[in-house]
Amino acid sequence: MSQTKNVKPADLVEGFGAAAFGAHIFRVEIPAAAKGDVTIIEDYGLKGGDNGVPPRETRLVLPRRFWSAIAETARKDFSTRLKARKMATPRWTTGDNKVDRMLGKELCVLAWAAEHANSVDECKAIAAKWAALKPEERWWLFSQTAAEAGLAEDKDAGWRKALYHALSSGKAENKKARSIRPADDAPTTLQLF
Repeated sequence: MSQTKNVKPADLVEGFGAAAFGAHIFRVEIPAAAKGDVTIIEDYGLKGGDNGVPPRETRLVLPRRFWSAIAETARKDFSTRLKARKMATPRWTTGDNKVDRMLGKELCVLAWAAEHANSVDECKAIAAKWAALKPEERWWLFSQTAAEAGLAEDKDAGWRKALYHALSSGKAENKKARSIRPADDAPTTLQLF
């Protein structure tokens, strides 16, 4: 008769709370090259490939400098919540970082807003505003964005840009100042007869 090993819940997860085998998770691929872009992928696990569900979808590719500006905020937020559930609190490492499905959705919201930033400082401001959102708010924002513009190639589509404006100062570099009509050019009243 074989003995069964005592399996702890912590033994069934990897990385940032991701199930160890076959689950729907997110992957954050961080290249070893210091200037390589970071890729966030939604991996559908065992359900991928069945009933029209793709095996995986690349959600976005983020320049490394922008990733570096937001990564620590996301790690701290996720670690606090994982610690409350008595789970390991990892760090981002080069290679494949597995992230729980719900945390991955939240991370996409942050990264989608940061991808339109004009500077590293603006990314940090975006991360601070993201940290103030509740998880449920982030999940809703993910659902809205993913339904319309959730893939890497959808960078300039509606909700993706809206996230940037919602979580940043919203000032675009090329934004023109609104012109104001001079007072002496009052609109003319049209006569009917």
